[in-house]
Amino acid sequence: MKTQVVRSGRRKKTIEAKVVDGVLRVYVPASLSLEEEALWVENMQARIARKIRSEGIDLPQRAARLADTLGLPQPEQIVFSDRQNKRWGSCTPSAGRIRISSKLATYPSWVVDYVIVHELAHLVHGNHSPAFWDLVARYSLAERARGYLLAKSE
Repeated sequence: MKTQVVRSGRRKKTIEAKVVDGVLRVYVPASLSLEEEALWVENMQARIARKIRSEGIDLPQRAARLADTLGLPQPEQIVFSDRQNKRWGSCTPSAGRIRISSKLATYPSWVVDYVIVHELAHLVHGNHSPAFWDLVARYSLAERARGYLLAKSE
Protein backbone atom coordinates (compact mmCIF):
# COMPACT_ATOMS: atom_id res chain seq x y z
CA MET A 1 0.00 0.00 0.00
CA LYS A 2 1.31 3.43 -0.88
CA THR A 3 2.28 5.43 2.21
CA GLN A 4 2.37 9.19 2.72
CA VAL A 5 3.89 10.87 5.78
CA VAL A 6 2.24 14.08 6.94
CA ARG A 7 4.33 16.18 9.35
CA SER A 8 2.55 18.69 11.55
CA GLY A 9 3.95 21.45 13.73
CA ARG A 10 0.75 21.37 15.78
CA ARG A 11 1.09 17.67 16.56
CA LYS A 12 3.37 17.32 19.61
CA LYS A 13 3.35 13.66 20.70
CA THR A 14 0.75 11.56 18.98
CA ILE A 15 1.13 9.54 15.82
CA GLU A 16 -1.89 8.51 13.82
CA ALA A 17 -2.48 6.50 10.67
CA LYS A 18 -5.50 6.11 8.44
CA VAL A 19 -6.24 4.94 4.94
CA VAL A 20 -7.49 7.73 2.67
CA ASP A 21 -8.36 6.87 -0.94
CA GLY A 22 -6.20 3.73 -0.81
CA VAL A 23 -3.17 5.59 0.59
CA LEU A 24 -1.90 5.03 4.12
CA ARG A 25 -1.38 8.47 5.66
CA VAL A 26 0.84 8.53 8.72
CA TYR A 27 0.53 11.76 10.71
CA VAL A 28 3.62 12.56 12.80
CA PRO A 29 4.96 15.53 14.78
CA ALA A 30 7.27 17.76 12.72
CA SER A 31 9.93 17.37 15.41
CA LEU A 32 10.23 13.59 14.87
CA SER A 33 13.64 12.45 13.58
CA LEU A 34 13.82 10.62 10.25
CA GLU A 35 14.87 7.42 12.07
CA GLU A 36 11.87 7.63 14.42
CA GLU A 37 9.62 8.43 11.48
CA ALA A 38 10.81 5.32 9.64
CA LEU A 39 10.13 3.15 12.70
CA TRP A 40 6.66 4.60 13.14
CA VAL A 41 5.80 4.23 9.46
CA GLU A 42 6.80 0.55 9.60
CA ASN A 43 4.80 0.08 12.81
CA MET A 44 1.69 1.73 11.35
CA GLN A 45 1.96 -0.23 8.09
CA ALA A 46 1.98 -3.48 10.08
CA ARG A 47 -0.89 -2.31 12.29
CA ILE A 48 -3.09 -1.32 9.35
CA ALA A 49 -2.26 -4.57 7.53
CA ARG A 50 -3.38 -6.56 10.59
CA LYS A 51 -6.56 -4.52 10.81
CA ILE A 52 -7.38 -5.15 7.15
CA ARG A 53 -6.78 -8.90 7.56
CA SER A 54 -8.83 -9.07 10.77
CA GLU A 55 -11.83 -7.43 9.08
CA GLY A 56 -12.24 -10.60 7.03
CA ILE A 57 -12.69 -12.75 10.14
CA ASP A 58 -16.16 -12.91 11.69
CA LEU A 59 -15.27 -13.46 15.34
CA PRO A 60 -18.86 -13.47 16.67
CA GLN A 61 -19.86 -16.15 14.16
CA ARG A 62 -16.81 -18.28 14.93
CA ALA A 63 -17.32 -17.92 18.68
CA ALA A 64 -20.98 -18.91 18.35
CA ARG A 65 -20.07 -22.00 16.31
CA LEU A 66 -17.35 -23.07 18.74
CA ALA A 67 -19.53 -22.42 21.79
CA ASP A 68 -22.36 -24.52 20.34
CA THR A 69 -20.05 -27.34 19.25
CA LEU A 70 -18.15 -27.54 22.54
CA GLY A 71 -20.97 -26.73 24.98
CA LEU A 72 -19.52 -23.43 26.11
CA PRO A 73 -21.36 -20.15 26.82
CA GLN A 74 -21.75 -17.48 24.16
CA PRO A 75 -19.88 -14.22 24.78
CA GLU A 76 -21.77 -10.94 24.96
CA GLN A 77 -19.05 -9.40 22.79
CA ILE A 78 -15.93 -10.63 21.03
CA VAL A 79 -13.63 -8.25 19.14
CA PHE A 80 -10.12 -7.95 17.78
CA SER A 81 -7.87 -5.61 19.74
CA ASP A 82 -4.69 -3.83 18.67
CA ARG A 83 -3.88 -3.26 22.36
CA GLN A 84 -3.19 -6.94 23.12
CA ASN A 85 0.61 -6.82 22.92
CA LYS A 86 1.56 -9.45 25.50
CA ARG A 87 -1.50 -11.70 25.44
CA TRP A 88 -3.23 -13.61 22.68
CA GLY A 89 -6.61 -12.87 24.22
CA SER A 90 -8.37 -11.69 27.34
CA CYS A 91 -11.76 -12.11 28.91
CA THR A 92 -13.92 -10.17 31.33
CA PRO A 93 -16.19 -12.97 32.61
CA SER A 94 -18.54 -10.68 34.56
CA ALA A 95 -19.40 -8.75 31.39
CA GLY A 96 -19.03 -11.63 28.95
CA ARG A 97 -16.51 -9.65 26.85
CA ILE A 98 -13.63 -11.24 24.96
CA ARG A 99 -10.78 -9.48 23.20
CA ILE A 100 -8.52 -11.28 20.74
CA SER A 101 -5.14 -9.90 19.67
CA SER A 102 -5.29 -8.62 16.10
CA LYS A 103 -1.87 -10.24 15.63
CA LEU A 104 -3.75 -13.54 15.37
CA ALA A 105 -5.40 -12.43 12.12
CA THR A 106 -2.37 -13.75 10.24
CA TYR A 107 -2.29 -17.09 12.09
CA PRO A 108 -3.98 -20.32 10.95
CA SER A 109 -7.70 -20.46 11.65
CA TRP A 110 -7.33 -23.45 14.01
CA VAL A 111 -5.01 -21.36 16.19
CA VAL A 112 -7.48 -18.46 16.29
CA ASP A 113 -10.21 -20.95 17.17
CA TYR A 114 -8.10 -22.28 20.04
CA VAL A 115 -7.68 -18.79 21.51
CA ILE A 116 -11.42 -18.23 21.17
CA VAL A 117 -12.12 -21.53 22.98
CA HIS A 118 -9.61 -20.62 25.70
CA GLU A 119 -11.39 -17.32 26.31
CA LEU A 120 -14.86 -18.91 26.12
CA ALA A 121 -13.75 -21.32 28.85
CA HIS A 122 -12.92 -18.29 31.01
CA LEU A 123 -16.61 -17.37 30.89
CA VAL A 124 -17.12 -20.52 33.01
CA HIS A 125 -13.88 -20.53 35.02
CA GLY A 126 -12.03 -17.24 35.51
CA ASN A 127 -8.83 -19.09 36.38
CA HIS A 128 -6.58 -21.79 34.93
CA SER A 129 -7.83 -24.59 37.18
CA PRO A 130 -7.97 -28.25 36.09
CA ALA A 131 -11.70 -27.77 35.39
CA PHE A 132 -10.84 -24.85 33.08
CA TRP A 133 -8.28 -26.95 31.16
CA ASP A 134 -10.84 -29.77 30.85
CA LEU A 135 -13.14 -27.34 29.02
CA VAL A 136 -10.32 -26.14 26.74
CA ALA A 137 -9.38 -29.76 25.97
CA ARG A 138 -12.76 -30.21 24.28
CA TYR A 139 -11.16 -28.46 21.30
CA SER A 140 -9.39 -31.26 19.43
CA LEU A 141 -6.45 -29.12 18.26
CA ALA A 142 -5.84 -27.45 21.64
CA GLU A 143 -2.45 -28.98 22.34
CA ARG A 144 -1.21 -28.39 18.81
CA ALA A 145 -2.36 -24.75 18.91
CA ARG A 146 -0.71 -24.20 22.29
CA GLY A 147 2.57 -25.46 20.82
CA TYR A 148 2.18 -23.14 17.84
CA LEU A 149 1.58 -20.13 20.08
CA LEU A 150 4.47 -21.09 22.35
CA ALA A 151 6.78 -21.18 19.34
CA LYS A 152 5.50 -17.79 18.13
CA SER A 153 5.99 -16.15 21.53
CA GLU A 154 9.69 -16.95 21.78
